Amino acid sequence: MESLTPAQQELYDWLVEYIRSTQHAPSIRQMMVAMNLRSPAPVQSRLERLRNKGYIDWTDGKARTLRILHQPEKGLSVLGTIAAGGLVEPFTDEKTRLDLSDLFTQSDCYVLRVTGDSMIEDSIIEGDFVVMRSVDDTNDAKNGDIVAARVSGYGTTLKRFYQEGNQVTLKPANIKYDPIKVDAEAVEIQGILVGMWREIATNN
Repeated sequence: MESLTPAQQELYDWLVEYIRSTQHAPSIRQMMVAMNLRSPAPVQSRLERLRNKGYIDWTDGKARTLRILHQPEKGLSVLGTIAAGGLVEPFTDEKTRLDLSDLFTQSDCYVLRVTGDSMIEDSIIEGDFVVMRSVDDTNDAKNGDIVAARVSGYGTTLKRFYQEGNQVTLKPANIKYDPIKVDAEAVEIQGILVGMWREIATNN
């Protein structure tokens, strides 16, 4: 599909969310208010362009018949697996999506599937999906946070983060495993845990 200008994208994103939450189309006046516009002309112009580009459509001559033609993908990206045990390289080229849109709507979140048992005392077991908030700086992590930490020369692991001076300790939640202790410069925090999803098997 043809790309959108920032103004068109703003209106389109608002329309998607409005129709998703209310289950009906908004009025032109509601769009004017949402876009902070004083005239209907700019709204109508954007709507025509969105229609011509194949994003929306409506029935001519009938009010509130606007509809989204191609719903955006729902859910958070599942970027791969993460080790709750040894250190492994977690991110793969294959991406699926886990629909947690009713629980997590932050655009800066992603999902990893857990392998291993080093976090079982924090009730995180193999096969769980952990929802991580992306961070730009290791300093965003606080002592005690559960993080996805990339350790230079090894890979990425899910552990509790502790830092004292220039020493970082990545602590498991299983007495079978020893903490990982490294220099702070060898650690990149890629995400902080904000939630967890577990699929429960049922017997039919």
